[in-house]
Amino acid sequence: MADNTVRLELALLRHMFRVAMREWGVAIASNPVLNVRRPSPGPGRNRRLTEKEESSLLTAVDQHSNPMLGWIVRIALETGMRSSEIVTLRQGQVDLKRRIVTLIETKNTQPRTVPLSAAAADLFMQADNISTRPAGTDLVFFGEPGRDGKRGPYTFNKIWLKIKKEIGLADLHFHDLRHEAVSRFVESGFSDQEVSAISGHKSMQMVKRYTHLRAEDLVARIDEASKRRNSGTRSRTLTERLPT
Repeated sequence: MADNTVRLELALLRHMFRVAMREWGVAIASNPVLNVRRPSPGPGRNRRLTEKEESSLLTAVDQHSNPMLGWIVRIALETGMRSSEIVTLRQGQVDLKRRIVTLIETKNTQPRTVPLSAAAADLFMQADNISTRPAGTDLVFFGEPGRDGKRGPYTFNKIWLKIKKEIGLADLHFHDLRHEAVSRFVESGFSDQEVSAISGHKSMQMVKRYTHLRAEDLVARIDEASKRRNSGTRSRTLTERLPT
């Protein structure tokens, strides 16, 4: 069992005992989980997409017979939403006029409103106008009918695994697209608070795990700063040399 899974399960047990003691009146002297040592949290993934990888990925998913796959992948990169948040969306949660998506059920249990870029809004518009949309479902991304005749969310994990393996990106997780999107928000100048509001991270520490800037971007910024300093130094030197 992975260390992070152990941490999550211990947290669940700790909460269960706390509720049992405080709200249900169960006669327990102390919370037994408090004395259990938890594994240290892992460093977290820092997988970023190169331009070449992104181009290959988008080309591959766009060529799939079901256009919903391409829309979902692109929406993840534009919004930073989790796959579960995207595929469970209902049409009433997407407001194209205001360019927002209202998420009701999220991983951290807190609802949030996600702003949509023009590109993301266009993707949702395409999904809404899909010619094969059946009657009787308000899911934005719908799957085939089940045994009960009802349609659930579109499931794409099998084809996702197949495609990324074929294009040499077997190590890419779908969640890495969320990491990429959030990192781009930071690189675009959004504050930690703004990024947190979009991504739904509760703590600033969690946001910082997603804000690793590309080293080459830092190099470019260092060069720009150096040029400005040198330009300012040359200007002062020339001013000092001018006759008075």
